[in-house]
Amino acid sequence: MGRAFEFRKERKFKRWAKMAVQQNAKAVNMPKDRVEAAIKRASDKSMANYEEIVYEGYAPHGVAVLIETATDNTNRTVANVRSYFNKTDGSLGKTGSLDFVFNRKSIFRFAPAEGLDLEELEFELIDAGLEELYVEADEEGNDIAVAQGAFENFGSLQKALEEKGIELKSSKLERIALSHHEVTEEQAADVLKLIDKLEEDDDVQAVYHNMAE
Repeated sequence: MGRAFEFRKERKFKRWAKMAVQQNAKAVNMPKDRVEAAIKRASDKSMANYEEIVYEGYAPHGVAVLIETATDNTNRTVANVRSYFNKTDGSLGKTGSLDFVFNRKSIFRFAPAEGLDLEELEFELIDAGLEELYVEADEEGNDIAVAQGAFENFGSLQKALEEKGIELKSSKLERIALSHHEVTEEQAADVLKLIDKLEEDDDVQAVYHNMAE
């Protein structure tokens, strides 16, 4: 399909390599050095002959888990993922079984500039597909504004933000849990065993779950 296609594909995979950091590092308290190692490992892969596959299932105690992978050997990847679920008393499900749990969203993060009126900005971005604009803390505790929109509005929302001179720190598609599953501290430890095993796998690009913090 040409060098341009391969270049775009490689860039997409590198973005995916960072998705778990933004969505899950805080949820599972992953050490920063491990996060950076995972990003480098995934970004350094040769993207030739890699296939994108999503796996879905349940960790112990009913927590939904969705895994995004990039693999050059589907048999190896599915065998590994299935073994992680089996060893932690989870269950691997069918593709699409968690469509009611996770929704794919366009997520843009940027540092709110001094004097920027977020309420006014929120109103101005509605026509571009903005659903929600809020502020969260990054890993260093600094305020980060987050603009969220539907999957299909990624391009229009990104364009609108850039036209307003906003410097984006990240722009990506993320899986957002529509509901959260409450667990005890002991049960959470069981779930994290599965998440840890998945995130250590070289083929895994991102892991999402609906366990309540």
